[in-house]
Amino acid sequence: MAQPGPNRFLLRSLALLLAVVLVGCVPTQQEIGAAIMAMNKAFQADYEAMLAKNGVRSYKVRTLDAFVALHAAFGKLGMGIVDQDPELGTLSAIAAAPRPLDANEWRQAAAVDLPRIRQIARPFVGAIAAETIKFEPEGLDIVINATLLDINGATEVSMTARMRQVAPPPSNLPRREYPPPTAANLALGKIWLRFEQELRLARKIP
Repeated sequence: MAQPGPNRFLLRSLALLLAVVLVGCVPTQQEIGAAIMAMNKAFQADYEAMLAKNGVRSYKVRTLDAFVALHAAFGKLGMGIVDQDPELGTLSAIAAAPRPLDANEWRQAAAVDLPRIRQIARPFVGAIAAETIKFEPEGLDIVINATLLDINGATEVSMTARMRQVAPPPSNLPRREYPPPTAANLALGKIWLRFEQELRLARKIP
C-alpha cells in the first residue's frame, strides 16, 4: 500500500486551519499564550522528572577519561562542541534539531508527545485548533550541557538538554521553552549509549 506523501499531510493541515476559520473559533493571542504557558508547565515537570531519572550517571573512571569519551560521543552523533573546560569538567555541544535524533526517532517521539500536548491546549484554543499543533524542529538548535565531577574516586556525569531558536518556526507560533519529554529522553539515552561505547573502546569500563 502506498504511504501518504507530504502533500497529503499539508492538505490535512490546511483543511484543519480552514475549519478553524469557518467555524469562527480562531484562538486569540491571549488564548494561545495561555496554552503555551500550560504546555511549558507540563513539559517542565516532565523534563525535570526525566532528568532526575536519566540525567545523571556515575562511572568508575577518571574524570579526564570520561571527558575525552563524552567529547568523542558528541562528535560521532553529529554534534559540534561549542564550549569545553577539562579542568572544570564542563562540556557543551550543539546541533540543528532533531539531532542527536534522526528523523525517524523524532517522528516516534512526536507520536508519543503530540496527543498529550494537544490535550493540554484543547481547553484554551478549542479542539479544532489544538489538532493543528505540531512539533517543528526547523529553526531550532539542540544544546546539551554536560558536567563531569570527581566524587570519591568516581566520575559523576550530568547532562541537560535544551532548545535554542535560531529562526522562527514555519507556523510562526510561539515556541515552547522545554523540549518534548520523550524526544529529550531518547536523545539523552542515545548520548549515554554512545558515551559508554567510547569508554569501552578505550578500555575504561568492561
